Amino acid sequence: MLRMLIIDFPAVTHSTEASAVQVLRFEMAIYCVTGANRGLGLEFVRQLAVNKDNIILATVRNNAADLADLKAVASPSTHVLVCDVGSPDTIRSFASEAARLLEKQGGRRIDYLLNVAGVNYAPELGSLSINQDALNTNMRINVVGPAKVVEFLLEKDLLSPKVRILNMTSGLGSMTKSLAIKPRKCAVYSISKAGVNMLTVHQSEDLKAKLPSVVVITVDPGWVKTRMGGEGAEIEPRESISGMLNIIHGVSGEDNGKFFNYNGSEQPW
Repeated sequence: MLRMLIIDFPAVTHSTEASAVQVLRFEMAIYCVTGANRGLGLEFVRQLAVNKDNIILATVRNNAADLADLKAVASPSTHVLVCDVGSPDTIRSFASEAARLLEKQGGRRIDYLLNVAGVNYAPELGSLSINQDALNTNMRINVVGPAKVVEFLLEKDLLSPKVRILNMTSGLGSMTKSLAIKPRKCAVYSISKAGVNMLTVHQSEDLKAKLPSVVVITVDPGWVKTRMGGEGAEIEPRESISGMLNIIHGVSGEDNGKFFNYNGSEQPW
């Protein structure tokens, strides 16, 4: 059963210390955040880094990316690693580098894996104009990416027996909710996020053979004010991320394989 904490957010102003209210309630842990140099991934790092005891593996697509914002929020125990989720080879290299890093931490394993990195490629395409490039790009990054991150970290024995895995999805990946949207939009992205939901369902069962206490969930962050969110987005990143941290810290075995909104409500498939 999902155990939710009630967090009061400042009405207008917000500071890093305010975000700490939630993060500091939890004991030190090892987190892995993909897509950490901007948007939701960056906000995850910002809030988690407030607790200096947290060890954070913050992944970026390449070292040439603008990392100024990430460096500004990172703590001394934040480690920036390259992991292009669109490339299985770099995911495998990342897993090897993570293994070396965690070996220096006494062989500890990842407690929380946050699969955040994603793309909304060719959002203008509808179901009658899908092309192979658009479909392949969205599926490779949004579905195959998080699948391979889990696979290669598992191969290296880097996932805690009680690891909590969050796969980032979207309300557009819910077929039930999409039926109510008119006009419908982002067809290819929506298809890929429906794929993330099904990936989560399968991972939640397949991982139990090696990690009996694993919990894998998929979460809709809401329509967040990020570059991907675009015009009209309604939710501040700090609110969405605080909500998702609440969820990932509160889930139990009964929640394995479920689909949540960032506010903790269970979502229809």
